[in-house]
Amino acid sequence: MIPLVDLAAAHAEVAEEVEAGFKRVIAGTAFIGGTEVTAFEEEYAAFSEIEHCVGVANGTDAVELALRAVGVGPGDEVILPANTFIATAEAVARAGGRVVLVDCDPTTYLIDVDAALAAVTPATRAIVPVHLYGQLAEVERLHEGLAGTDVAIVEDAAQCQGATRNGRGAGVAGIAATSFYPGKNLGAYGDAGAVVTTSADLALTVRTIANHGGLTKYAHDLVGVNSRLDGLQAVVLRAKLARLAGWNELRRAAAARYDELLAPLDVVRPVTLDGNVHVWHIYCVRIPGGRRDEVLAALNAARIGAGIHYPVPVHLTGAFADLGYRLGDFPHAERAADELLSLPIYPQITADQQDRVVRELAAALG
Repeated sequence: MIPLVDLAAAHAEVAEEVEAGFKRVIAGTAFIGGTEVTAFEEEYAAFSEIEHCVGVANGTDAVELALRAVGVGPGDEVILPANTFIATAEAVARAGGRVVLVDCDPTTYLIDVDAALAAVTPATRAIVPVHLYGQLAEVERLHEGLAGTDVAIVEDAAQCQGATRNGRGAGVAGIAATSFYPGKNLGAYGDAGAVVTTSADLALTVRTIANHGGLTKYAHDLVGVNSRLDGLQAVVLRAKLARLAGWNELRRAAAARYDELLAPLDVVRPVTLDGNVHVWHIYCVRIPGGRRDEVLAALNAARIGAGIHYPVPVHLTGAFADLGYRLGDFPHAERAADELLSLPIYPQITADQQDRVVRELAAALG
């Protein structure tokens, strides 16, 4: 079996450090917050070359808290791409905002910046560009287009730890939310997330909301939530963060190898936007001709852990049916949902494993 993501291989590299760290946390009984969390927040901020990092319970909370920190509330419109994981839209709804969807670029699958800017109305409070599959969207174009407005940009950076655009990472122009779900490039041993920002005020607001609306016990200045990073997850994240740059390089090497191996096949390979350093959280190819599901089934039958990211655009989910969108409203997102196929990729994948993936893919394609 070749898994889509090999979490066991990653754990093997950090097992001793994690065990020692767990013993520290247990001995000190610092299960919520504590020195391990503080150290991770400082280390992740330094890794991201950004001033502030606030650890939270998961990536969905991170997006919601970032939205609330910039002022999104009941009735405010928030623009996001239709081809994201539903958590992005859930976070908007939980913050009280109204989801406004736009299509994606047909080649990179990143948010269509022109469509996003065209969708801005007097009710728009934020745009959420999703840094999909491991590369950053054109955030600088959004900032240029929004100059002179009070529309905030909250980046969904759940899939791009360590990625850069024109030498800058997610959040360096304002605020970004990320996820440390186990399968991410930087993954915990359970749910975890963070908000990173250049603003001390925004960081303080996020930390306050996430801690029941106050920074000291029984002081509740805001209506908050319970969304805090725990010490055990911080131990795991610290151990993996020390290896993340190297792991991302291995992902880039694996992606380059896929590019070469797949060149003769009738698939559309992924495109990296000019100016981006990709971290290849997901390596997806497009299978034309309506054959994606057939090919996926053949790969899975051959014990190749391929998958789909994502099979249903937000506007076609039951959860957001009340938005009033219909099939055909976002053709590029819909085509991506019908044709994209994610191939196994992780730092420890071997050349032999990739050779086998491509051989089985070629066989499935006929």
